[in-house]
This record gives sequence, structure tokens and C-alpha cells, in this order.
Amino acid sequence: MNFGKVAVLMGGKSAEREVSLKSGGMVLKALQQKGVDAHAFDPKARSIEDLVRGRFDRAFIALHGRFGEDGTLQGILEWLGIPYTGSGVLASALAMDKVRTKRIWSAEGLPTAPYAVLTKDSDFKAVARRLGTPLFVKPASEGSSVGMSKVKRAADLEEAFALAVNYDPVVIAEKFIAGPELTVAIVGDEVLPIIRIETPREFYDYEAKYLANDTRYLIPCGLPKAKERQLQALCLKAFRALGCRGWGRVDVMLDRQRRPYLLEINTSPGMTDHSLVPMAAKAVGISYEDLCVRILEMAHVG
Repeated sequence: MNFGKVAVLMGGKSAEREVSLKSGGMVLKALQQKGVDAHAFDPKARSIEDLVRGRFDRAFIALHGRFGEDGTLQGILEWLGIPYTGSGVLASALAMDKVRTKRIWSAEGLPTAPYAVLTKDSDFKAVARRLGTPLFVKPASEGSSVGMSKVKRAADLEEAFALAVNYDPVVIAEKFIAGPELTVAIVGDEVLPIIRIETPREFYDYEAKYLANDTRYLIPCGLPKAKERQLQALCLKAFRALGCRGWGRVDVMLDRQRRPYLLEINTSPGMTDHSLVPMAAKAVGISYEDLCVRILEMAHVG
């Protein structure tokens, strides 16, 4: 546990602040229980200069969304020479941007759902005809389903755009994939067991992720072993295509023919009591505390 003084970065100023505070609080407690000299650090409440004044040796990033997961903070930590958890500057920025993530995956020949970038001048009816309904509308650079809508009628697409654009000037419409939702956690070079997510709600939204008690998480996920290994390999390839490292989570949909479609990568996933990476780790015998230590061990600069 020779990590020195560790800052657990949490909170921040994104739309996911409350979730981040919960994630960071649990990570902080876990690291302290393992004997790590860990301290809470909220960049919204404290100056980044305090990281230098506080003589921190490492940073565990438990921030979600903008200014924590999008490469900006990673760039600051690179400049300061403080090793940090998760992906680097470029990979974090790319993974946060769903449009550029899709473009890279498509260039690599990896399957992702058809989509369209929306603006206020878009022909919404034409978009609905091309992608079909229902479809999803979401901000390009937000997480936790913030600002996301499931649109069942073409007439409702403009209203969904108006909601999403409040969170990001870039908005995407994405074809609805009718099938099971899966998530694949990656820690180092290890791909953890796939989790199948089931919710009685319209989709796996913010409430289903963090508040509801009727969301179901299935491990094993129900796929044949050979199919699960193929999907794990695909997700690792998608993770590496963006240059991601350390740890993260890849979200996937299967259609009715069990064909996979990559949705997005989370480079600083949730670490709450409802979160998926700790759940997958537990399935292979890795405790929450040991998971936090393993992630911190991979902290890097450059």
C-alpha cells in the first residue's frame, strides 16, 4: 500500500455531481479501510492548486461527466505530474464524445447502432424515417442517461432534442435496438463477467441506475459461454480502439438475432452500491476494497 498521499477526486460540477459524491465517498472509505492515506478532494470546492499544496502523490478519479471524465482533469494531472486512475487525456475525451466514439468504431469495423447528429435545423421527420421509431435522443457528451429520451413518435423528436440540447450543444439520435442490454467491465487486461440489465421502466434511465430497487442485474448474463467470450473480446477491442486503459465499462445492446451493437464506453464508471463494475468484480471474487486498490495500482502519468 505504498501509494503515498492519495486524493479521491469526487463531486465536481457536472450534471452527475451527486452520483460522483456517492461513488467517491465509497471509494474513499474502501481505500482507508485498506490502510491507504486517502483524502476527499472536490474540485468544485477546492482549487486544483491545492493538489500541489497538499502534496498528493496519486489521484483516484471518481468524477463522472464533464470536467472529470472528459480529459480536462486528466490533462491537468498530466501537467502536474500526479499519477491518476483510468484512461489518458485523448481516450477520455474521445470516450466522452459519443459521436466521435461511433466514428472511430465504425472506422475500425466495429458494430454500433445507426445514428444522426441533430441540430435545430434538422429535418426531424426525415431522421425518424431513416432511423425508425422508437429511437433514442441523447446529449453527445453526458453520462448516466442525463437528458436522454426514448422517442416513440416522429412528432416528439423535436421536443426530445430541446431537452438534450440543454445539456450539450451536440445531440444525437440513435436507432433503437430491441433486445437485451448488457454491460462489460474491464479492469487492466481482465474482462469481467457480462451483466445483463433488466428494468420495468421505458429504458435504463437515471432513476433505474441509481434509485430504483426493481432493476435486475443478471450474472451469469444468460448467453452461451462461447457467445459471452466473443462479446467480451469485442468489448476489449472497442476499449482499446479508443486508447482506453486502466479500467472502464463498455455498454452493449443485442438485437433480436443476438447481434451486438456497441453503445458507449465509461472511462470513470460509477462506484456506488448500485454500480456495475463492483458487481462484476464481486462475481469473480474481487471485493470492493480490493477492486479500489487494484484500480489505484494502475495510476499513471503519460
